[in-house]
Amino acid sequence: MNRRVATALSPLILALAVTGGARAAPKVEDTMAQRVLACTGCHGPEGRAASDGYYPRIAGKPAGYLYNQLVSFRDGRRQYTLMANLLAPLTDDYLRDIAAHFAQLELPYPPPPRATAGADVLARGETLVTKGDAGLDVPACIQCHGAALMGVAPSVPALIGMPRDYLNAQLGAWRTGGRHAMSPDCMAEVAKKLAQSDIAAISQWLGAQAVPAGAKPATALPAPLPLPCGGVPGSPK
Repeated sequence: MNRRVATALSPLILALAVTGGARAAPKVEDTMAQRVLACTGCHGPEGRAASDGYYPRIAGKPAGYLYNQLVSFRDGRRQYTLMANLLAPLTDDYLRDIAAHFAQLELPYPPPPRATAGADVLARGETLVTKGDAGLDVPACIQCHGAALMGVAPSVPALIGMPRDYLNAQLGAWRTGGRHAMSPDCMAEVAKKLAQSDIAAISQWLGAQAVPAGAKPATALPAPLPLPCGGVPGSPK
């Protein structure tokens, strides 16, 4: 390049250096909401749940519960390759930050879909959820998940406001040994005592329940848990 051309280009070169040039990367907000867009691609906008009925709502769930699930996916207790690969490089502290972000979201729930089961199936599901089955040694769901079935902070999840197919799949996975929680795995113990028809009945009834406006996880259970549960503070030994 001759001296005349170099002199003519000098102001342009300086301007590009100052502004970053045409190839400068756009600024992206560095917030947790931006970082967890990888989560909301499957779990719906802001974690409200996907429309396919499988990926569950994570917005508003207790932080301890969300953290335990993230760790379980990362460490292999829960089996789903996409989640495992996404979480593999993340530290415990970062998983706690993700859990805390979704836990603090207060977002309305959509109306539940209508149940597709008959009245006898729904009645059986309601009985198991609210009263349990002493003959099977199965406690009522409300004994652990709260009277409103919205979960109990910090570590017990809600059962209403969740997709029916997701509930059915997870209970079935516990029953067959495909899903594991922290030891002692109380959900596996319960699910293995249930027939597949009972699991379907529970899922049908829970999936048809509306979430009241402003409902949140309970702050405490009115009585001790009926059996030991890993990862739940205050669980009996």
